[in-house]
Amino acid sequence: MTATLPAERASRRTDVARLIREPLFGPLLALVVALIVFSSLTDSFMTARNLSLVLQQSVVVGILAVGQTLIILTAGIDLSIGAVAVLGTIVLAKTAGTEGVLIGVLTTVVVCLGLGALNGALVTVLRLPPFIVTLGVFTAVAAATQLVAGSTTFPVEAGPLTVLGKPLTVFGFPTTWGVVVMLLVYLVAWYVLTQTSGGRHVYAVGGNRNAAQLTGIPTARPLFAVYLLTGAIAVVAAWAALGRIPNADPNAYQNANLETITAVVIGGTSLFGGRGSVVGTLIGTLIVGVLRNGLTQAGVDNLYQNIATGILVILAVALDQFARRRNS
Repeated sequence: MTATLPAERASRRTDVARLIREPLFGPLLALVVALIVFSSLTDSFMTARNLSLVLQQSVVVGILAVGQTLIILTAGIDLSIGAVAVLGTIVLAKTAGTEGVLIGVLTTVVVCLGLGALNGALVTVLRLPPFIVTLGVFTAVAAATQLVAGSTTFPVEAGPLTVLGKPLTVFGFPTTWGVVVMLLVYLVAWYVLTQTSGGRHVYAVGGNRNAAQLTGIPTARPLFAVYLLTGAIAVVAAWAALGRIPNADPNAYQNANLETITAVVIGGTSLFGGRGSVVGTLIGTLIVGVLRNGLTQAGVDNLYQNIATGILVILAVALDQFARRRNS
């Protein structure tokens, strides 16, 4: 019996080491630590009402972060995703108010999918760098949003456009339909990435595009697809934004582009492509939401919150670099 003890201890150490090396271990540990810290600072943090508020505040960025994850997995980046969603809210609210909800929805789908297709075509056909392409599209879309809106806001009446803001209770936990839709978007994205050949192609292209081509994978197709899907995801985010605040504002979500990148990176997805998951992105989104909510309750100024978030992003990228060098 004594002879088996060293073997058992070695096995346990191996299990612990394997757990620590899991990509989701770090983000999940960070989320748990943040929950513990903020629950000790204020009595109201761990209440069901406040945790529900954290989820509701994370809906729009959380949905957009799914699209950002798809693109970063291909070793790209999308600086226009937030601006496309904001334009979507303006088009949806303005068109629905004059032409009806159905026309408003169809117009928004065409606009957002068109911009996603534009990004995809410039990256795949002209082979332009995703950073430059999406930066240019961001600048153009931000200006177009102001022109379409006339620098004014568009209030939205209660109805189909605001349904995602309606409350509901799930197993005694108060939430909204927007949170449910966000989780469904993550579930669908997880299934596509892990259970379909298209998802495996996305990882292959991001990991090594030349190797993917040599194995017969048509690399342009998954690249174009992720940008097109990101346009579709922007439509859902625009719908969720109107449910969150029934007012289409051209100046809303100014930092959504950077916040989605923050959530993806903190969630463990590599900026160099080929490694990561939407589950990690969901955890990263929750970390950012918990951090901002907890610091607000602790009375920390918003500027210091941005500093803390920036430091967290730098640490996440540094850890990713360290892991890549260790594995190479």
